[in-house]
Amino acid sequence: MNRKVILTCAVTGAGDTAGKSEHVPVTPEEIAADAIAAARAGASVVHIHVRDLETTLGSREVAYYREVVRLIRASDVDPVINLTAGMGGDLVIDPQDPTTQMPGTDLVNALERLPHVEELLPEICTLDCGSLNFGEGSNIYVSTPDMLREGSKKIQTLGVRPELEIFDTGNLWFANVLVEEGLIDPPPLYQLCMGIPYGAPVDAGLLQAMVHLLPKGAEFTSFAIGRNQLPWVAQSVLAGGHARVGLEDNLYISKGVKATNAGLTDRAVSIIEDLGAEVATPDEAREILGLRVQTATAMGADL
Repeated sequence: MNRKVILTCAVTGAGDTAGKSEHVPVTPEEIAADAIAAARAGASVVHIHVRDLETTLGSREVAYYREVVRLIRASDVDPVINLTAGMGGDLVIDPQDPTTQMPGTDLVNALERLPHVEELLPEICTLDCGSLNFGEGSNIYVSTPDMLREGSKKIQTLGVRPELEIFDTGNLWFANVLVEEGLIDPPPLYQLCMGIPYGAPVDAGLLQAMVHLLPKGAEFTSFAIGRNQLPWVAQSVLAGGHARVGLEDNLYISKGVKATNAGLTDRAVSIIEDLGAEVATPDEAREILGLRVQTATAMGADL
């Protein structure tokens, strides 16, 4: 069991959820406000996507990230900021003509997924460690070994800690290869993602097996989506890891009751404390993960 738990709030994600709950933040101002509220409720880390203002779907617009980071840094809280670098991997194909890209495709190379990371230098950014059949239909998330090595090298030169997103056991295998090749600075940080179709199912035995495959000295977080989110906070902590909640992965605090990011964070804090553990402060999280201190300018304080 982990007694000092880094709690992440994944504020908004990129999925088609804004129309399903009025609490899903869309604008940079809304996203920043929710991140600040989650930090006040106890989140050690805030994980940030941004959204297109017209479609409300995920966006790679650097200006939106810039504004979110500026507002968080100007606030009265100082959470660890974790920016997604997973946008730009979506390939939707015509199943009758697989060489044809369909609407919804947003596919760019490894370095084109990182301009906001390079400009804003967050303490953490994500690195999705493999390709995946992403749900029903013909949507494929593309992240090849060549792309991952190139992206890892760039992130390493920036001094940003990659959070290795693991959607299945093959992703974990390759993430371990990146660590062995010296492309990930210690301690490596893994995110074991459970329940996302069609990756790793929500299964405690599978979680334990994946934990056993982690390299020595690794830190890990695990989360599950939907109604499994809050129970999985306890599951992850009991397995020795950290925890994540937030509207990216789950819209409800209880059956039929829509959640807020602050509400989910507050509930997660209670679960962690009921287990006899405590939530790490942002500075404690920085120490546990060996995060590099960036300059005020790099963190966007004067942007």
